[in-house]
Amino acid sequence: MEDATGDENVKRGTMSDPEDDSSSDTDFEPSKLGTKEYWEDAYQKELDTFKDIGDVGEIWFGEESMSRVLRWMDRAKIPAEAAILDIGTGNGAFLVELAKHGRRNLTGIDYSLASVELARNVLRAEDLTDITVKEVDFLNCRGELKGFDVCIDKGTFDAISLNPDSSKEDKILYVQVLKDALRDKGFFAITSCNWTKEQLLDRFREGFEFVEELPTPSFHFGGKKGNTVTALIFKRMY
Repeated sequence: MEDATGDENVKRGTMSDPEDDSSSDTDFEPSKLGTKEYWEDAYQKELDTFKDIGDVGEIWFGEESMSRVLRWMDRAKIPAEAAILDIGTGNGAFLVELAKHGRRNLTGIDYSLASVELARNVLRAEDLTDITVKEVDFLNCRGELKGFDVCIDKGTFDAISLNPDSSKEDKILYVQVLKDALRDKGFFAITSCNWTKEQLLDRFREGFEFVEELPTPSFHFGGKKGNTVTALIFKRMY
């Protein structure tokens, strides 16, 4: 599970109007994109396609979404041996890019078995055999993930927010599990197409310090400036 942008009904820009921004749990209608069944089916199709023709599938939010996080890591002088967790690794494309940029301690997780199989196939095709990819449900793994220097989320929190059964509870649990997974002063890089900067700041206010906002494509509409996606860096403080 990597991104919730596959449905036109949930594609949206994030308008910079503070009066409209909140962490309301009723911002989005529940969607199949918040279900494990949807992602298992989607990644099974991508796995079959990869086995047939070697196509890794879609890179969610595009290659630039990976590049901006990689540039931030360079600026922040994140060590090459830093333990990095890719939450909702999908096809493993970000793990490939991280490895190509010299990152040596990489773990990818996804609750979709088909995603995990796809990511492992993609990594083997790139001759990257020392990267850990595991079938793990991030919301149900408290105590299993610990000690990471950097956690990366590129669309997974978006999908969790669309869960038809328990999005409100899941968003709260996500923050708790994230704090468990990160070491003290560890970093969290999140890219979202559904949530504004203000909403994410509110959601991750407990135990995290806002570090910076990464530049993303912007647009103007009706006299307002907006962004197609939001990319923020947080630091775990307690």
